[in-house]
Amino acid sequence: MPITIRLDRMLLERKMTLTELADRVGITVANLSILKTGKAKAVRLATLEAICHELECQPGDILEFVAPNND
Repeated sequence: MPITIRLDRMLLERKMTLTELADRVGITVANLSILKTGKAKAVRLATLEAICHELECQPGDILEFVAPNND
């Protein structure tokens, strides 16, 4: 998948647990875990906004496009 999720890095930098972020954002730990592991097919902009608000970051701090290597 060309989009890499760097939520775990942001949580580590902010010294916040996945459970704490889930409580603050108002989504389940399971759904946040699916996003964190890159298994989510989509993310609502409202959810992304809430995550960025709580982590005091920009969407680009969490999401990264990595172009596929077409050798």
